[in-house]
Amino acid sequence: MKGFAESHVEQAALAWLAELGYEVANGLTIGPDGTAPERVSYGDVILEGRLKAAIARLNPHLNEDTLEEVFRKLTLAETPSLTEENRRLHRYLIEGVPVEITREDGSIGGDTARLIDFVDLVQILAQPEHPF
Repeated sequence: MKGFAESHVEQAALAWLAELGYEVANGLTIGPDGTAPERVSYGDVILEGRLKAAIARLNPHLNEDTLEEVFRKLTLAETPSLTEENRRLHRYLIEGVPVEITREDGSIGGDTARLIDFVDLVQILAQPEHPF
């Protein structure tokens, strides 16, 4: 029996995401020497501009400094344990990223930066034509 190649799974996932309305970009095009570079090197796994834009879009109530803090929490490891880092990032995806904010009255409080719009996700999954 033939197994699946990684490229088969990748192509299927890209097709599903495109059907959901996501923009699919070619890795060579957005690579450092591509026609529309979005990364400094091919070793960069995070597209910083896209991630920062998504964080800002999902959290319009947060100021620029707080948005930058969310980005740093996502991109800088807090522990050398890969297992713990995976758990931490999973928690951020599900629960949001905890941040401190300065309220209009000058007091400090806690807030949560969302990384996934679960309301939008539920609406997408409720559509009869979604691929999942």
